[in-house]
Amino acid sequence: MTDDTTDTPGDGEDRNQNPDQDQNPDQDRNHDQDHAESATPRRLPVTDVSLVVLIGTSGAGKSTFARRHFSPTQVVSSDFCRGLVADDENDQSASAEAFDVLYYIVGKRLAAGRLTVVDATNVQPEARRRLVEIAREHDVLPIAIVLDVPPGVCAERNRSRPDRQLPAHVIPRQHRELRRSLRGLEREGFRKVHVLRGEAEVAAAGIELEKRYNDLRHLAGPFDIVGDIHGCRSELETLLARLGYTLTRDAEGRPVDAAHPEGRTAVFVGDLVDRGPDTPGVLRLVMGMVAAGHALCVPGNHENKLGRAMDGRKVTVAYGLQESLDQLAGESEEFRAEVRAFMRGLVSHYLLDGGALVVCHAGLPEKYHGRNSGRVRSHALYGESTGETDEYGLPVRYPWAEEYRGRALVVYGHTPVPTATFVNNTICLDTGCVFGGSLTALRYPERELVAVEAEREWYAPVRPLTTDAPGAREGRPLDLADVAGRRVVETGLHGRVAVREENAAAALEVMSRFALDPRLLAYLPPTMAPSATSRRDGYLEHPEEAFLGYRADGVRHLVCEEKHMGSRAVLLVARDGAALERRFGAGGPGAIWTRTGRAFLADEELTGAVLDRVRAAAERAGLFEELATDWLLLDAELMPWSLKAVELLRRQYAAVGAAAGAALPEVLSALERAAGRGLDLAGLTARQRQRAADAQAFTEAYRRYCWPTEGLSGIRLAPFQLLAAEGANLAVRPHDEHLARIDRLVAADAAPAGPEGSNGPDGLAGLVGGAERKEPVLHGTRRILVDTEDEASMAAATAWWEELTGAGGEGMVVKPLASMARTARGEGRPGGLVQPGVKVRGREYLRIIYGPDYTEHLDRLRLRALGHKRSLALREYALGLEALDRLAAGEPLWRVHEPVFAVLALESEPVDPRL
Repeated sequence: MTDDTTDTPGDGEDRNQNPDQDQNPDQDRNHDQDHAESATPRRLPVTDVSLVVLIGTSGAGKSTFARRHFSPTQVVSSDFCRGLVADDENDQSASAEAFDVLYYIVGKRLAAGRLTVVDATNVQPEARRRLVEIAREHDVLPIAIVLDVPPGVCAERNRSRPDRQLPAHVIPRQHRELRRSLRGLEREGFRKVHVLRGEAEVAAAGIELEKRYNDLRHLAGPFDIVGDIHGCRSELETLLARLGYTLTRDAEGRPVDAAHPEGRTAVFVGDLVDRGPDTPGVLRLVMGMVAAGHALCVPGNHENKLGRAMDGRKVTVAYGLQESLDQLAGESEEFRAEVRAFMRGLVSHYLLDGGALVVCHAGLPEKYHGRNSGRVRSHALYGESTGETDEYGLPVRYPWAEEYRGRALVVYGHTPVPTATFVNNTICLDTGCVFGGSLTALRYPERELVAVEAEREWYAPVRPLTTDAPGAREGRPLDLADVAGRRVVETGLHGRVAVREENAAAALEVMSRFALDPRLLAYLPPTMAPSATSRRDGYLEHPEEAFLGYRADGVRHLVCEEKHMGSRAVLLVARDGAALERRFGAGGPGAIWTRTGRAFLADEELTGAVLDRVRAAAERAGLFEELATDWLLLDAELMPWSLKAVELLRRQYAAVGAAAGAALPEVLSALERAAGRGLDLAGLTARQRQRAADAQAFTEAYRRYCWPTEGLSGIRLAPFQLLAAEGANLAVRPHDEHLARIDRLVAADAAPAGPEGSNGPDGLAGLVGGAERKEPVLHGTRRILVDTEDEASMAAATAWWEELTGAGGEGMVVKPLASMARTARGEGRPGGLVQPGVKVRGREYLRIIYGPDYTEHLDRLRLRALGHKRSLALREYALGLEALDRLAAGEPLWRVHEPVFAVLALESEPVDPRL
């Protein structure tokens, strides 16, 4: 059920009776209007993110004051804006346009969370009104600094300026307007008003920047964030003990504090009170922890209403408020006064851990993080309603979490859910303890949930806890706003990667029309660049260039892997039917997709059969247990080539071979007849014979990678890298580690199926004779290690490549043995990212790529430009690892999909497809 249906903002009650500390009248409303003129230095407190409005007549010294106390970028001057639009700072006819510019700049700065100072006269209420409105629009505090300097001084200063000669009546009029304004600045909406009277006081004043009270970014934790307690003191004690806290009790045995031996800090999301059996006990414990520095607390809507009721304000007594009032009536007046002071001092929300964590009661969109206003406080306390009511008469809460795209983890409560679930980097911890559910805490940064069951149902809910409450389902993994237009994706490996708008549009077309369920699409493999062009006679690509290139980059140890001629495939394999539902929000056995995110096989039954073979092999090889996961993400080649590219073969390759086979014999026959008549056609005939031989070699080359399949029969899957498992980006590990696990996987698939129960890692050695043996689907990847400082090692790898390609193989991929290799820069500076792998393809295979007679054009082909391809390969590689990092960190799926989508978009960049 949701809380407090009738007691929502806008019902006529005073919602700011318990304001954030940043709205505390004693600290923030510095009403200095009656301050006597003095040269005593004064420090003017200014909130670090706020709008400061300087008010004073022309010549009062506002610009000088601004230059002395603020940086040039923080000050927006009306004179400067006049100069921008009219090339003359004194052109008063341009004031309207100048202030349009000023308001625009102010709005942009405040939207970015920047302290902004407006340098203009601002002596008229209508001039200040728009500035206050802009501050409210961006939920920052408007602060007025008034320079009340005598008119005579201002007039003398203006006379000394040759570029500004004001009429005699202007300054006295401005001063009268300023004096009339002084008493009403707070009513206009200024939250702080500083009045400096006279030249001496202006000269002696200084600015003291104050952090916002919700800004605790310097506190990094670790934290234990506790959901809505609602007077369930016994369950709170049990939960704190389970979290490792040691309770301190007073002489009467009541808990008054709790501390963690490892220095962890508890954080309470509000709604400590109402409905439950012991509101005073909960308050006594939490207040003691906060006072001792062992805890933080934000207010809930129930504290807000209870505080107003205790202050004698008119409130609707409902939803457990009466229970709290009755229980507190039995406490001392001193304790009740402490409770009132505690609730008045609560701040609507906190920014913690460098801004990576936000804690509030009812949830908070990113635009409100760290902001100060009644609107922010209201949302933090009550959330946002759609304006509708459900069948129980309760307001329908707007599902803000489903659309949340912020970097900070938002932890909140307020709306009870059966189970705490991460949704788009948010989590609701109100699991309805008072309603008979549980009391839940989140351990941060571990993201571990700890819960204790309620001892009983203390309060009957109006609406049963249901799974359709906001926060109990996965939000949309992709939204148009996440992918449309020009994008810049931050990667930990390669910095900022930009995606052009037109490429994003092309990727969106593919994603929306052809891609599989985007919830499963956690990775797209990068393109791969070829090695540097070879200068050897008869070769376009040769291992020597790959080895020497990596040696020049400072990479010593390489692995050369057999390159399988099939189609690139990514496999997401589930250990059981519910594994993917738990992690990705989409069930099933898994998925197989192409480099562009499309389902690899149109036949779902065949897809399931392939996945089942991989799952069974992983189970027998013990990979699920070893990696502590119930799903695996693999990079592989799926063969034969004809399995996926049959139409391409028919239209492009078979057509070329068939045309050559039909035409060239006739050409040779005609040439032979002409030669029989005495014509000298030897040269032409030799060229045509070579063309015929090249065409035959071309046909033989592509046919090597095509064969018929029926069901699983004939299908070969060659995995070469384990990409990810639950909580782990495996792609960053050395390649020999990957290949060793792949060997076990392949061996497990080749082994006969043992009896039920023999599928553990030791089952391979204990298989009994006579067990069923199936045609293997999984195939290994042969490889050889290379030391770039050892000539014999490079020669052996070159001979291996020649053997592979001579037998009809495509070639090999050369990779640094360690992932994420960088060039050496020295002096502690990281080097640039080197190619994660380069392909070295054989001479006969390259006929498929460049045409049957490509060897006759090697001089021209050697001029091919590889720079763009190499750049593209690095960017896509970095984006792929970024996606896996985010997946391993448990980030929301939209964050995982951001770099995945960028890889797809980069595929639209114009690059020679033969490279």
